[in-house]
Amino acid sequence: MYDPSAVEAKWQTWWEENGTNEPDLDAAERPFFNLMMYPYPSAEGLHVGNLYAFTGADIYGRFRRLRGDDVFEPIGYDAFGIHSENHALKVNTHPMELIPSNIRNFERMLRAAGLMTDWSRTVDTTDPRYYRWTQWIFVQLFKAGLAEKKEAAVNWCPKDQTVLANEQVIGGLCERCDAPVEQRMLSQWFFRITDYAQRLLDNLEWIDWSETTKTAQRNWIGRSDGARLHFPLAGAAGGDGDRIEVFTTRPDTLFGATFMVLAPEHPLVERLTTDERRDEVETYVRAAAAIDLVERQKADEREKTGVFTGGYARNPATGEDVPVWVADYVLMDYGTGAIMAVPGHDERDFNFAVDFGLPIVEVVRSRASLPEGADPRHVPPEEDVAAFVQHTSDEILINSGRFSGMEADAGGRAITEWLAGNDLGGSEVNYRLHDWCISRQRYWGPPIPIIYCDDCGAQAVPEEDLPVILPYVEDFRPTATGVSPLARDAAFHATTCPACGSAARRETDVSDTFLDSGWYFLRYPSTEFDDRPFDAERTRKWLPVSSYIGGEEHSVLHLLYSRFLTMVLSDLGHLDFEEPYDRFRKHGLLIREGAKISKSRGNVILPDEYIERFGADTFRMYLMFLGPFQRGGDFRDSGLAGPERFLKKVWDSVTAAAESGRKGFDDPDVERALHAAIRQITEELEALSYNTAIAAAMDYLNAVRFGGRTASIDEVRPLVVLIAPIAPHVAEELWARLGGASSLFDHAEWPTWDEGKLAVDEVELPVQVNGRLRATIRVARGAPEEVVREAALAEAKVSRQLDGAQIRKVIHVPDRMLNLVVA
Repeated sequence: MYDPSAVEAKWQTWWEENGTNEPDLDAAERPFFNLMMYPYPSAEGLHVGNLYAFTGADIYGRFRRLRGDDVFEPIGYDAFGIHSENHALKVNTHPMELIPSNIRNFERMLRAAGLMTDWSRTVDTTDPRYYRWTQWIFVQLFKAGLAEKKEAAVNWCPKDQTVLANEQVIGGLCERCDAPVEQRMLSQWFFRITDYAQRLLDNLEWIDWSETTKTAQRNWIGRSDGARLHFPLAGAAGGDGDRIEVFTTRPDTLFGATFMVLAPEHPLVERLTTDERRDEVETYVRAAAAIDLVERQKADEREKTGVFTGGYARNPATGEDVPVWVADYVLMDYGTGAIMAVPGHDERDFNFAVDFGLPIVEVVRSRASLPEGADPRHVPPEEDVAAFVQHTSDEILINSGRFSGMEADAGGRAITEWLAGNDLGGSEVNYRLHDWCISRQRYWGPPIPIIYCDDCGAQAVPEEDLPVILPYVEDFRPTATGVSPLARDAAFHATTCPACGSAARRETDVSDTFLDSGWYFLRYPSTEFDDRPFDAERTRKWLPVSSYIGGEEHSVLHLLYSRFLTMVLSDLGHLDFEEPYDRFRKHGLLIREGAKISKSRGNVILPDEYIERFGADTFRMYLMFLGPFQRGGDFRDSGLAGPERFLKKVWDSVTAAAESGRKGFDDPDVERALHAAIRQITEELEALSYNTAIAAAMDYLNAVRFGGRTASIDEVRPLVVLIAPIAPHVAEELWARLGGASSLFDHAEWPTWDEGKLAVDEVELPVQVNGRLRATIRVARGAPEEVVREAALAEAKVSRQLDGAQIRKVIHVPDRMLNLVVA
């Protein structure tokens, strides 16, 4: 009788004792790096979402191994960060004590799941032997000028009391705790990822990734092609070369710019403000500073406010002086902190112009809407002045001087070239992507390896002095001041300058956990080396990653950052490739009985109880049978019965075949079904279509067992190999019972199909109803009457003749004809 717990315990022990999942990284002839996104070790333990992702990746790795690849499948723990620290605060346990316990529990659960993991190369981001090299990477970027400290408006989570990267703010809320995010001006460390924006964008054209993931990255990088235009200051504020600069994607509308708006923080506000306007402007600027920047970003939802500075700038196209206003809907952190306002073609500018009585000029219109014979240089305004142009294909410039009548896009380019020739602007590309804020004002993370000296400035910790060890700080609670808890440890932050030897102080911020995960895959093949982050020869052999499977939620954070770090390390000569993953595929998400899985709903699924009751193989198979792996599925407890029955039938059929000792094929239909199953399962596993691969295996088993027949060894041995990636424990046991050398994954070969065996000798058969020909069907030569009749009834022309009628008699001449007599 099939006993999953006994079988799985036996083979997990065998794998561990024999090191069957630990490939020789130096001797491997066909290296295949199969990577899964490593988890953070939460106190709750491994949840079903983790196991869904890991199982999908593991199946693909086992499949490639059975096809002859030397598969390396490591795993580790993303154990630093806010989530782990917050839980430690909640349970009043120091993270240095809590996290190792969580990791031990995770490893127990991962081993129970039957993953093909090389446990000898596990990484833990909280281990100084690992974060030494995280700090080393920071130092490399610092030396290359790609890590810099600057004061900027940053996202501040008041609940987690730390800075967040832009990518960690979702709809104005902290992506970890859902608290409303505030904006603060703080001095923070940034990685200059914007220097790599275009390369990150360009490479998306050729990397083999899920298209939705590439689209998410394109949108986040957000390239905008436009122009930087110069509006010279006018009047008393003006001077040689003094100007307001704006970036616009619509230079074609420049002739319609009738006023300008500056952010309250813009450095030219004070200079442009006239004496009679100063009190009002300063009052407004102070009030704007008190408004949270997240609230200011909701420009479309808030009432427009603003004040006139009293100053003017000259529109470089018209030569006219236009008033300069200050308004809090313009943000210093976006673009240049100034906009040219074109109320005739922008709804926000229109509303502002109406509220404050500013002029509105139309400069773009659909050619079809122009009055016949109208001069495009002098077109009267539309009656509906709020009819904004939405960039139609036939729009042209009007009221735009010598550019009038030109197609809008071409006119915009011509205006930009004209301005460039007069040193009043030029083409420019902007990106939505901002530099990566790397500082965190928390305790649980790798200290940023920087030393501050009053004489020498910021100095990188010498590489030979790494790692900067995270000390045990008993009071590790964050503060609302923006100062890291490490600042409370005088013994930590007091040090000497590596350049001059004077008294100095350490940086007390820690780095973002996404830096930990941005390079972890590089460490796996080189874990035994303590004198380098990644061995050159090992890295050359095993990287880039052959296959990476993970969640869509990481498409902007982890995946973008790891691409950036790989490019930097390549540019600095540490790697000979610039994209980290040859292939990335996203997996879908699970729901439970129609509802999203979450703690608040009380429907979180922990695998332990299911694995204990049904076994890991049944649970793995069920998860993959829920639906297409890349889309996800609906978890229902009742669904486990199907995979459980299937594996029991496989067990019974294989053990019966082994006992009988019979070999060969005595039924050509079964042999044909086997080759069809081999082809389909092979193709479906390669495409990660695990649910249909399982269905094909079930269909084949039904063919083998049809009519109560006992299978031969040759009929079931290939089936054991075919299901091995999905149900590895039972496959190992049945392989051994069929006389195979252990382990199956070391000795079995993936079955191949014979196209000749798939061919079916068919005949065309006329189908009559009451003696009249109604259809012609194709069936296998020698097909029995019940098969022919079923095929005939499936034909629409036949079924229409039988509507409401009763079949009285069936006349079947094998391979010749079928006649249905109805009344």
